[in-house]
Amino acid sequence: MTPLEDAQEFVLGQCPPKQPVDVDRRHAAGLVLAAPVVSTEVVPPFDNTAVDGYAVRAADVATADDTPVDLVVVGEIAAGAAPDRVLGEGEAIRIMTGAPLPEGCDAVVMVEDSERLGADASGVERVRLTAAVPVGAAVRGAGDDVRVGDEMFPAGVRITPAIEAVLASVNAQTVTVFPRLRVAVLSTGDELVDDGSPLQMGQIRESNKTMLAGMLAEAGCEVVDLGVVRDDELELERVLRTAAEDCDAIVSSGGVSMGDYDVVKAVLGRIAEMTWMQIAMKPAKPFAFGTLRRPDGGRVPIFGLPGNPVSSLVSFELMARPALRRMMGHARLSRTSIVAVADSDFARTPDGKVHFARVNGEFGDDGRYHVRPVGAQGSHQLSATASADAMAVIPDGEGLPVGADVAVLLLGDAS
Repeated sequence: MTPLEDAQEFVLGQCPPKQPVDVDRRHAAGLVLAAPVVSTEVVPPFDNTAVDGYAVRAADVATADDTPVDLVVVGEIAAGAAPDRVLGEGEAIRIMTGAPLPEGCDAVVMVEDSERLGADASGVERVRLTAAVPVGAAVRGAGDDVRVGDEMFPAGVRITPAIEAVLASVNAQTVTVFPRLRVAVLSTGDELVDDGSPLQMGQIRESNKTMLAGMLAEAGCEVVDLGVVRDDELELERVLRTAAEDCDAIVSSGGVSMGDYDVVKAVLGRIAEMTWMQIAMKPAKPFAFGTLRRPDGGRVPIFGLPGNPVSSLVSFELMARPALRRMMGHARLSRTSIVAVADSDFARTPDGKVHFARVNGEFGDDGRYHVRPVGAQGSHQLSATASADAMAVIPDGEGLPVGADVAVLLLGDAS
């Protein structure tokens, strides 16, 4: 059997990052920067107020904590408006959050510390301020967040909604990123039914493709659903060759066990450069990986996952997902791993394999993550595994007792 680490290293070595491309920032969410983003603008672009209130000269309200100060209101500035006068001694301008500060102003008094006195007989409006403020109070200076030439984000950063907002704030209209992968996914077999019709003897519902398509989308790929391909070698070859012309990778499940004769194995063995493995892990021991040549000479990775649904899920998580993430430029390829506490026995017998038990976990009062197995652990029993939020890594040996430390991979993290 092939050690898991060796199998992963082999596959990752065949799946280098894609060539970077420039894309519109609005279509870059979830992609990884291939070059740093350097700001060409300042944020904020002008001095502005952090609160609703009154723009003042701090010296004019220096005694307001002890004795309220009355100032003449000489105008109002809303967000989006431009100041039209210089603030003079003894004057205040009503101002709204985000509005630019007028020349002559060096502080803002919050509206909560004010009392509007209205206009006197001559039409002069006044406000009474009850709080002294220092120079710079409630003022957001130009460039306080970002300055021209600042490196906003280095290469290797994944673009989140918050990062996308920062890119918009500095007018980064295009960014250089690793492209999103187009990944074809298919199921094969005359026994598969996916149209809702009644099952005949020997038939089963298609489920692996449905699961893998969702996992590919969650990993950030564009999914190309090739549907169910019947057990016809010529048809399968046509589908695979067509997919290789249009997609960056292909994922299939089934037909990779030792000794199996399956159309997938027969066709891939003929048209692609494949390596068939028995990996030292349970579930998901059988695995196939190879590349199919495009007409332009490029090579498209093919991931052949085992047919049992739980095995297919585990194989995708440990073999396909890290490779696809590497192709999309991610620095961290695997799921988040933490050390948890076993709240149940994880019994097993030595067999030369690493076991991956599907578990549920939660943080306890001790601040640590506690896990226990989901129900059935059979490689065909997907209904139990579907509720798992982590996989516990049980090394070869006699297993782990209650209370032992156990490494787990968090399936729900968005890395």
